[in-house]
Amino acid sequence: MTTLIEALGAHSGVVCAVGAGGKKSVLYQLAREHPGRFALTATVHTTTFPDDLPVEPVIDDDTALHDRVLSVDAKHSVAYACPSTKPGRYAGVAGDTITSLHASGGFAATFVKADGARMRWIKSPAEDEPVLPGSVDLVIPVVSARAIGEPLSERVAHRLDRVAAITGVAPGETLTPEAVGRLLASDEGSLKGTAGTRVAPLINMVDNDFQEEIARAAAEAAIAMTSRFDSVVLCCLRRPGRPVVAVVAK
Repeated sequence: MTTLIEALGAHSGVVCAVGAGGKKSVLYQLAREHPGRFALTATVHTTTFPDDLPVEPVIDDDTALHDRVLSVDAKHSVAYACPSTKPGRYAGVAGDTITSLHASGGFAATFVKADGARMRWIKSPAEDEPVLPGSVDLVIPVVSARAIGEPLSERVAHRLDRVAAITGVAPGETLTPEAVGRLLASDEGSLKGTAGTRVAPLINMVDNDFQEEIARAAAEAAIAMTSRFDSVVLCCLRRPGRPVVAVVAK
């Protein structure tokens, strides 16, 4: 049985999740599967970390965060962020701080939420998104299978106008597998800011046979449209013991 961390090749380095449709849940699953010492953080606002993660939480201003994270016992993994005035939320950490802490903190991997999507299933980044650290080894563009077959609307999509421009789907029209594949393969869509970096796209929420069928079609379309990647992982995090539904490859 293939684990998610194996399917994505996410054992080491700075690993960033972008897009929409379960970025945090994907990162938490990777954290739970990681066999060594890791860090978990975000460059953007994020929710508080789950209590069941095997981490030592460190929340402080960016100026103090570096020393506090380095003071954690080397036997423990760490989840770190900056405080926020919003209840149940943390603020993002500067990319330079994440790069420095990964290099000096003894972490095999640092898992980073690098994008926000306001709980939507699909998105295309704005001019200042995603917020990637200066040193990134892997980017995981995420989209939800639940978006496929839905009319394009603000209920489904974050940055609606940008999604429409890249996919060629007008608001109210159906998001076909081909349209979602086009977004995953676009340098201005899911691949924005990733030039020179390994990417491993993931279609999440593949919760039944029909969603697997349409997700496969989207993955195949994306692979045919770009040379940046030759496989797409299909995932169902409702099955934490076996989250990988399939790996669609060229």
